[in-house]
Amino acid sequence: MIQLYEGHGKGKTTASLGAALRAVGAGKKVAIVHFDKGGTHYAERVAVAKYLSDVVELHGTGRDRIDPVSGRFDFSITDEDKREGARGLEIVREIFIKGDHQLVIMDEINSSADLGIIEVERVLEVLDLKPDGVELIMTGRNAPEEFRQLAHLITDMKLNKHYFYSGVPARDGLDF
Repeated sequence: MIQLYEGHGKGKTTASLGAALRAVGAGKKVAIVHFDKGGTHYAERVAVAKYLSDVVELHGTGRDRIDPVSGRFDFSITDEDKREGARGLEIVREIFIKGDHQLVIMDEINSSADLGIIEVERVLEVLDLKPDGVELIMTGRNAPEEFRQLAHLITDMKLNKHYFYSGVPARDGLDF
């Protein structure tokens, strides 16, 4: 089946990681491809690499959008973003063709398609290669309607309140 975690609230990636942990506990092999999440500051990648690398295949794609001096997020979309998005999609294609994972997570694929980093049509072409026995989780804000139509489960993370809007910066180990 295809699960879609979307919305403007916090928790989409976290929920997918919980599903990955559950799958690993049940003896399943997992692949996670992070789209538009370059850099080395994602603590969940450290944990997966340290403790689960034998059962979770992990790929980070995208450029690091956090300015090392100011700490500000760069919202621009560049040619490098598009190259990295295409690279991530090719990784998913290879995972599907290889066919030895029971859960595949395409983290931030929804927002990558929405922002034009990846064309929706290219994603759909890759999704056509998904083996029947593979559960797929797609995360990110603003899922294109085409993704929503394919999904068997859609969870909307709704933002009610967030400390970020009161000036609290993203916190290491809790927000990234």
